[in-house]
Amino acid sequence: MIKKPDKNEERKRRHERIRKKISGTPERPRLCVYRSLKHIYVQIIDDSTGHTLVAASTLDKELKGMYGGNIEAAIAVGKLAAQRALEKGITDVVFDRGGYLYHGRVKALADAARSAGLNF
Repeated sequence: MIKKPDKNEERKRRHERIRKKISGTPERPRLCVYRSLKHIYVQIIDDSTGHTLVAASTLDKELKGMYGGNIEAAIAVGKLAAQRALEKGITDVVFDRGGYLYHGRVKALADAARSAGLNF
């Protein structure tokens, strides 16, 4: 019997392929997205030092009580991450979709971050 591949394992393999090509620098850090069924998380990471410069998620105090598994929550997280990045002087980032399709919540988060002032 053939074993059906695990979706998350396939996503991790796709993410590894993506990470071979993109990397965050101090001038253009990496905006990395992770989504679970109930929440969505975003980090802006400088890969040269391995430090997270900005983070936002549906678990933050500002967004507490909001269900994180929908597009409205992704838009709110994208705006919050962009606002925090602009406060730290980060305007240009490299988008890392984390192996997910650029569709739905991931696309909504990216569009919201762009509209709030981030360039990618």
